[in-house]
Amino acid sequence: MKALILTNEFPPNIYGGAGVHVDYLTRELARAIDVEVRCFGEQREARPGLAVRGYGAPQTLLGEADPRVRGAFDALGRGIEFAASGGVVDVVHCHTWYSHFGGLLVKMAYGVPLVVTVHSLEPLRPWKREQLGGGYDVSSWVEKTALESADAIIAVSAGAREDILRLFDVDPARVHVIHNGIDTDEYRPLATTDTLERFGIDPARPYVLFVGRITRQKGILHLVRAIDHLDPALQVVLCAGAPDTKEIAAEMVAAVRAVQARRDGVVWIEQMLDKPAVIELYSQARVFCCPSIYEPFGLINLEAMACETAVVASAVGGIREVVVPEATGLLVELEQHADGTPVDATAFERDLAAAINRIAADPETAARMGRQGRLRAIESFGWQAIAAKTIALYETVTLPGR
Repeated sequence: MKALILTNEFPPNIYGGAGVHVDYLTRELARAIDVEVRCFGEQREARPGLAVRGYGAPQTLLGEADPRVRGAFDALGRGIEFAASGGVVDVVHCHTWYSHFGGLLVKMAYGVPLVVTVHSLEPLRPWKREQLGGGYDVSSWVEKTALESADAIIAVSAGAREDILRLFDVDPARVHVIHNGIDTDEYRPLATTDTLERFGIDPARPYVLFVGRITRQKGILHLVRAIDHLDPALQVVLCAGAPDTKEIAAEMVAAVRAVQARRDGVVWIEQMLDKPAVIELYSQARVFCCPSIYEPFGLINLEAMACETAVVASAVGGIREVVVPEATGLLVELEQHADGTPVDATAFERDLAAAINRIAADPETAARMGRQGRLRAIESFGWQAIAAKTIALYETVTLPGR
């Protein structure tokens, strides 16, 4: 069998959980089947079982488009190039809406079965209009068309599956849950403190950690506003960059500067760090916080758990299927409006702080939760099993009589 994987992100161009997922999934798939990856970028790679080709921006197609919609036209243009590159494959597998148009063209032009993994859903990210303008309508249309045309859909959590069935006209029999995974040989506790010292984090003082992009979805501003309610002895480390828009970047700068003026120990790391540095930050944290208002899976929680760190996270989406309350961390309930924003943001922020304070004040509980979190990561989220489930799904859409 040969699978064609279409994706925006692929190493070294990774900025979110979907890119991490594709990286590890393709590595594992290539142990059992032939895999070709077509992605955004300049990548060129060939090794046994895996070929990778990056595609640059199709400048001739972008014209004088509004900067906010250029990204959508860029994705459509690269999708055409993905499909026009041809090749004989048994299945095409798309990740994120950026690649869906290419997958649709491969399906229609060559009669190849289409599989789509849903990492997030555009209808549940209305704040993206702030970033994309009318491009949000384009991305929503592409996503809807791809999901309703796909031969199989992979939801990364049961919660994401429920969202797909609620929002799109798809046969429930075509929607399958295959969770995200983690490489627990790579994500494991580290005893080193080089990264802490590099950024002025006191190794002798406990800290709460956030890792993620500066987006409405990740809830980073709720955590920043919760800092005033945290124990003053607790450091706060915000490993946060790549803001979606100028507006949210400005909000983040203002909020962090204001809280830094009121208390010490608030460290904001804006640059992208390499994996070993992030793993060290996870490993040394007393508690990791994921304040997302929308999260189909929440891979960062699994990364923290694999590094034996207790987790405090909002009880939304797939996070409920990763973090076990009182065992691997604490979940904070979040009542939301239709657009995902908290009904009572102040209450949510106070509840986040209370959960963080509870774990931070009890090193033994934090350590116990960390150990149980790593054990859960090892036992339930290994990539080998996830790849095997994915290949089995490919077979259901490619074998005669499907």
